[in-house]
Parts: sequence; C-alpha cells; structure tokens
Amino acid sequence: MATKIRLQRFGKKGKPFYHVVVADSRAPRDGKFIERLGSYNPNTNPATVSIDFDKTLDWLNKGAQPTDTARAILSYRGVLYKKHLLGGVKKGAFDEATAEARFQEWLTSKEDQINNKKKNIADATSETKKAALAAESKKKEAKAAAIVAKNTPPADENEEVSEEAGTEVENSTSEEASASEETSTEE
Repeated sequence: MATKIRLQRFGKKGKPFYHVVVADSRAPRDGKFIERLGSYNPNTNPATVSIDFDKTLDWLNKGAQPTDTARAILSYRGVLYKKHLLGGVKKGAFDEATAEARFQEWLTSKEDQINNKKKNIADATSETKKAALAAESKKKEAKAAAIVAKNTPPADENEEVSEEAGTEVENSTSEEASASEETSTEE
C-alpha cells in the first residue's frame, strides 16, 4: 500500500488548522487515515508546528512519501535532516555520535532563528504601538490647542477694539459738549 504523509484540514472558513497524518494515497484528503503524527497551525506568526518526531522518522524510514507542504513542515522541524544524517551513518560516512552532534547543533541554531523571529515581531509590534501612541498624543494636543484658540478671542483684536471704542467715546463726548455749547450760545 502506498502511504503519504499529508495534511488533513480542520478549522473554520478563513482560519485553517491542519493535522499531519499518514494516510493511504488513495484516501480522500479529510478522510480515513492510518496515524496522526502532529499538527500545523498557519494562523500564528511564526506558524506553530508540533510533530511526534520519532513516529514521523519511523514512517519516513518505512517509505511514506510526504506531500510538498508536509515535506516543508518536516524540513522545518528537522525530521528530514535527521533522516539524511542516519543515512550517512548507515553508509559509514560518520558515526552515530557525530550525526547526533550535528543534529543538536542544527537544532539549537534553528531554535535561535525562531526565537529571533518572535523577538523581532514583538519589537515591531511594540514600535508600531509606540508610534501610534505618539501620533495620537500629537493629534490630541493639536485638537486641544485648536479648542483653546477657538474659545479665547485673540488678545490683539480686543485691545484694538477697546482702543476704537475709547476714541469713539471721546468723539461722542466732545460732540455732545460742542452741541451743548452751541445750544447755550443760542439762548
């Protein structure tokens, strides 16, 4: 029987979630499977992959063929690299201790890459939040300044208005005084 390591889709529309399974190559995508090996969630950043490493390696050694996406996932978790190293041990290129040391070195570097990516994403989100907060505070200050400017009349215009009013009052009093003088002279 030809077996494949492939993905079985779950989740709702627009939010997929996959199980990594071993199935007969003739079975439908979401149908009958032989064994569940793990899960893959592409909705998170970076994608969350949990695989039973030993079972998957065993199925690969038995001859199960991964699909393209499953191959990428297995490569991401190091299953294919471990299989490659075990093939080198089988051929006598190096011993098992060297293979295990190489795999552990690769695994630590891969974990560092993943952690750096998570850290960069967290830093980018915090920087975006800080920039949005700064822009919001600038906008808030501008609105407050506009409200203050609208509610308080400008000081220069008030002084000019009061000066004009003062001269008008002086003119009117002088006109009244001259009118009263004229009326008194006429009598």
